[in-house]
Amino acid sequence: MMHPIHVTSEIGTLRTVLLKRPGKEVENLVPEYLQRLLFDDIPYLPVIQREHDYFAETLKNRGIEVLYLEKLASETLSNPELKKQFVDDILRESQANVNGAAKVLREYLLSFSSAEMIDKIMSGVLKREIEESKKTHLYEFMDDHYPFYLDPMPNLYFTRDPAASIGNGLSINRMREPARRRESLFMQYIIHYHPRFAGHDVPIWLDRDYDFPIEGGDELILSDEVIAIGVSARTSARAIERLALNLFKRNSNFKKVMAVEIPKCRAFMHLDTVFTMVDHDKFTIHPAIQGPQGDMNVYILEKGDDENHVNISHRSNLQEALKEALGLSELVLIPCGGGDEIASSREQWNDGSNTLAIAPGVVVTYDRNYISNELLRQHGIEVVEILSSELSRGRGGPRCMSMPIVREDLRK
Repeated sequence: MMHPIHVTSEIGTLRTVLLKRPGKEVENLVPEYLQRLLFDDIPYLPVIQREHDYFAETLKNRGIEVLYLEKLASETLSNPELKKQFVDDILRESQANVNGAAKVLREYLLSFSSAEMIDKIMSGVLKREIEESKKTHLYEFMDDHYPFYLDPMPNLYFTRDPAASIGNGLSINRMREPARRRESLFMQYIIHYHPRFAGHDVPIWLDRDYDFPIEGGDELILSDEVIAIGVSARTSARAIERLALNLFKRNSNFKKVMAVEIPKCRAFMHLDTVFTMVDHDKFTIHPAIQGPQGDMNVYILEKGDDENHVNISHRSNLQEALKEALGLSELVLIPCGGGDEIASSREQWNDGSNTLAIAPGVVVTYDRNYISNELLRQHGIEVVEILSSELSRGRGGPRCMSMPIVREDLRK
């Protein structure tokens, strides 16, 4: 394999994608801790798994190779020493050494096979799982104390966010919310140690140790030269500038980074919840991110006079900025929910703008967003609908649930 990672557009024919099947971590959600774990509701596990399997089969039926995060992670940790190192990293980042609990937890996790251990770490470790005889601290005996030694990771089925494929490399992201910060550790180990990726010298454009957050839902690869990144509730301007500097400094193909400022709120969590690319000249958009005349803040970052600076210029109209950056004379912005005040708000909440392009003009969407889907069809887009009653409870759509690893290049 020449390049195990290769993504130079949002719409090139998808060849390989990374998913995570929802597991026990979803059942470890309880009302008291929903806000802490970034959920609004509790999905029903048998149904969310059935819907996710339908999503995966839909991709496979289109000839797309589906990789699973949990399988790659367990394969990566087949080496016993690496397995121990990973456990130490997880425990440290989970701040699990309160009153000395880390030693007992380490022994407990290492007693499992690699696959079982990965499932256990992802689903969370309850205090009741540790034998009473091994508990030595007062807080461990309290009935009303927080029930977890290790929090579950219910957001893991949104594989888009912890890392993002950019060209032949990727960003391994520092995530803003503590509930998700450990997630990118899996990708760090996979890229460095899994046989599929290790030894290929995959460029890491930005690593998870950088001080400021960035998440993959904000990173859109518009072409082999242009990236759009949302300045959002989850991605900072500082991280965007550092990523741009690193791309320019290391002579990647990318020449422009478009920083698109969006409202910083739960409903507009990432750029891809309000804006995605569906064809060479067509995009979905939630109209509420724009002002009355289509105005909003867009900043174009380009290589500066020296490697430590970028040139920044401002644009006030997204459509015009996209045409300029992509060299298009015309393009179409397709409004979520048809632009209707009620329908667009409802369907955007259910990720009507969060489409996954699997080829130019072919997208996977949630079936529940029927107004947006019909509008896409009217614009000549082939819409492949998937089941969504439980998947949508996590507030993320098909793009959120998938991390492209390999796409075909677009013909010029």
